[in-house]
Amino acid sequence: MQNSMYSALFGALSNEHRLNSIATNLANVHTTGYKRDLLSFRDTFLMYAHDQIMEAQGYLKQPKLFPEPVHLARSRIGYVKTDFEQGALKVSDAPFDLAIAGDGFFKVRTPQGDFYTRNGHFLVTQEGTLVNEQGFPVLGDGGEITVPPGVRNFTVAESGGIYADGELIGQIGLVDVERHLDMEKLGGNMYRVRPGMEVAEVEAGGYVLQGFLEASNVSPVYEMVNMIEAQRQYEAYAKVMQTTEAVDKETISRVGRARA
Repeated sequence: MQNSMYSALFGALSNEHRLNSIATNLANVHTTGYKRDLLSFRDTFLMYAHDQIMEAQGYLKQPKLFPEPVHLARSRIGYVKTDFEQGALKVSDAPFDLAIAGDGFFKVRTPQGDFYTRNGHFLVTQEGTLVNEQGFPVLGDGGEITVPPGVRNFTVAESGGIYADGELIGQIGLVDVERHLDMEKLGGNMYRVRPGMEVAEVEAGGYVLQGFLEASNVSPVYEMVNMIEAQRQYEAYAKVMQTTEAVDKETISRVGRARA
C-alpha cells in the first residue's frame, strides 16, 4: 500500500473526530453553562534510517551513496481542549438560578465524588436541599446547603453569601482549579480533575449573580464554518484514497499482464 493511502487515511480519521466534536458543540448551543471543545492537530513525521546519516563528501560533485532524506507527514489529533471562555449572561429572574461572572465553578456532590459545574440552574427539594438539575446537592463552605422552610425572601450576594429573609444561612462554594487542562468533561455538564491528578483548588476570581444563567459559549456560525471546512477536507482525503487505489489496481494489472 502506498504512503499516500496511509497519509490520507490518517487525515480522514482526524477530520472524522473533528466533525464529531463540532456536532457535539452544535448540539449544546442552548445548554446552560456549556463550554465548547477545541481540537489541536500535530504532524507525525515518519523518518527512514538514511534520514539520519550525514555522509562525508570529498568534493561537491561527488555522487551521494545514500538517497535524499524523505519525511512523510501523518496528521494526528494532539489533544482535545475545553474552552472555558465566559458565556453570555441571560436574565431568568428565578431566585435559585445563579451565574458565575468570571472564573470559577460551583461544586456538587455525587456518588462518584465532588464534581464541578458552571450550570447554575438550581432547585430546592422538599427537604430544603439546594440541588442541581440532576438532583445532586450543591456544596457550600460548610457542606450541603439547606434552605429553611417558609422562606419568603431568598437572596444570594455577589460574594456567594446566602440569605433567607435577611439572615445569613450559608456560603456558596465557589472555587477554581489551578490548571484547567487537568480537568475532563463528564456527562450532565459537569467536570472533574482527571484521575491521577492532584486537585489544586484555588480561590475563584469570579462573582455570583442571582437571577441569571450563563449561556453556552458555542458560536453557531463559527462551528458551521468549521464543519464545512472539515467536511471538504474529509472529502479530499477520501478522493486521495480512491485515486491511490485506482493507481495500485492499474499497476498490478500492468505488471501481471502476460507479455507476448
